[in-house]
Amino acid sequence: MNILYDSTRGGEKNITASQAILKGLASDGGLFVPQLFPKLESSLKELASMDYRQTAFAVMRLFLTDFTDEELQDCIDHAYDEKFDDPAICPLRQADGSWYLELFHGRTIAFKDMALSILPYLMTVSAKKNHITNEIVILTATSGDTGKAALAGFADVPGTSIIVFYPKDGVSPVQEKQMVTQKGNNTHVAAIRGNFDDAQTGVKKIFSHTELREELMQKGFQFSSANSINIGRLIPQVAYYVYAYTRLLANGTIREGEAVNFTVPTGNFGNILAAYYAGQIGIPIHKLICASNSNKVLFDFFRTGTYDRNRPFYVTTSPSMDILVSSNLERLIYQITGKDPAATGTLMQALQEGGIYEITGPMQEQLSMFYGNYATEEEVMETIRRLYESDDYVIDPHTAVGAAVYGKYKEQTGDATPTILASTASPYKFGRSVLHAVDAAKYDSLNDTEQFYALHELSGTAIPDAIQELMQAEVRHHTVVNPDEMEQDVRDWLYSSHPSKNL
Repeated sequence: MNILYDSTRGGEKNITASQAILKGLASDGGLFVPQLFPKLESSLKELASMDYRQTAFAVMRLFLTDFTDEELQDCIDHAYDEKFDDPAICPLRQADGSWYLELFHGRTIAFKDMALSILPYLMTVSAKKNHITNEIVILTATSGDTGKAALAGFADVPGTSIIVFYPKDGVSPVQEKQMVTQKGNNTHVAAIRGNFDDAQTGVKKIFSHTELREELMQKGFQFSSANSINIGRLIPQVAYYVYAYTRLLANGTIREGEAVNFTVPTGNFGNILAAYYAGQIGIPIHKLICASNSNKVLFDFFRTGTYDRNRPFYVTTSPSMDILVSSNLERLIYQITGKDPAATGTLMQALQEGGIYEITGPMQEQLSMFYGNYATEEEVMETIRRLYESDDYVIDPHTAVGAAVYGKYKEQTGDATPTILASTASPYKFGRSVLHAVDAAKYDSLNDTEQFYALHELSGTAIPDAIQELMQAEVRHHTVVNPDEMEQDVRDWLYSSHPSKNL
C-alpha cells in the first residue's frame, strides 16, 4: 500500500513520505498527515518475538512507503546502535502498579533520542531520493530536549546545517549546557528572551516567510524541521508504543488483543499523538492519559472542548512541558473534523489571531479515548519522593507528572487496565529537582557535580556518559536574541558560516 501525505490545511496533497520529511512544515502552514492509516502486517504475537530494531522496521515501512526496505533498514541500523546504553533500546520497568517505558537510554538521555537518532538518516536518504542539491537547514524551537537531541543527530552531517532556538530562562541547567556546548561546524544555538511559545511562533513565521525562503533557496539553502511537526519525527515514535505493547504480551502481562492504557507527559502533543497513531494501526488501546503540568491548557481542552492559550505561563520543574500552544494537536483536530482542511484551518487561524478556538460537540465526542488531567509542582515533588521510598525507583519531574496524573485517573475511575507510562527523561537531566524532592535539607546545598554523584548513590544507576562529558564541556554558543530578531539571526549565521557559497 502506497501512503501519501496531505497538509492539514489543504494547500498540499499527495506528498510522498520523503518529500514530507524534507519539507517539515507544509507551505500553507499546515502539518503533513497520512491520507489513511495502514494496518500492522504482522500479528501482535509475531511482533512480540521481535527486538526493537525489527519492530521499528515493521512499523516505519508501513508509513514510509517510498523508502526501499534496504534504505529503511540502513537508517534503523545506524540509528539504534551502541549509542543506546541498554540493549533493549527502551526497556520496561515495573513500579508503582504500572510499567515505565524508559525512553531515555540514548545519547542525550531524553525520549527525543528515539526519533532524532534516525531523522538525520531519513533526511539524507530523502534528499538523495528527491535529487536535492541545496543544503538542508534544520530550523528548530525547543523547550529543552529536542534541541540537544537534534543537534547531536545532525552535527557534522554532510549537506545539513542546524539552528536551534530555546527560551533563555525556560530550560534546566543541564539542558542548556547540553545545547551551548554542542560541537559541530554546522550547528548554531541561540537563546531567546521569551518562552517556548515565543520560540515556536518565531520558527513558524520563518518557515512561512515566502520571500526569505526564496532568498535562501537562491543561495543554496532550504528549510526543514526536526520538531515533532516533521512527520519523520512522529512516525519513529509510533514504533516504541507498538514495542511496549508487545513486551507486555511477551512477558504474559496481557493476552493478545487485550487493551492497555498509555500515560504520556504531554507538552507539544507529539508523543501522545504517536500513541494515538499506534492505536490507529492496530494496537489495542483503552485510554490515552494526557498528563499536563501547571500549564494545563490540554487538560482544559479535553474537559471543555475549548483550547485557550490566553492564560498565565508557568515555569516549572518539567520545562519540556512548559507549552501553551501544542502544535501537534492540529493533526488530531484534522482527524476529528473528518479530515476537513477548511475547518481545521479556520480553527488554527482563530488560535493564531485570538489565542482561542472551540470544537463542536460531535468533534468532542470523538475524543473519548483521551483522559486529561494535570499535576501541580507540589504533586510532582511528592510523586518523586513516594516512588523512591516505595519502589526504590527514581524518576524525573516530567515522568512524575505522568505518574501523578495516572494516580488521579485510577482514583477517579478504578480502571485496572494494564498501563504503560512513558518515562521521558533520565533523572540525571533534572538532578537538582529530583534530589530536592527526595530530601531538600540533605541535597540542596550540593553543587551540580556533587549532585550527580549523590543521584548515582541514590538511584544505584551509573552516571550517564552524556553527563560525564558535560562536566568537562566547553561553552561554544553564546548568542541571545529577542523573538523579533530570530529571522535576522538565521540570516547572519548562515551567511557568515558559509563563505564558500559567496553569500
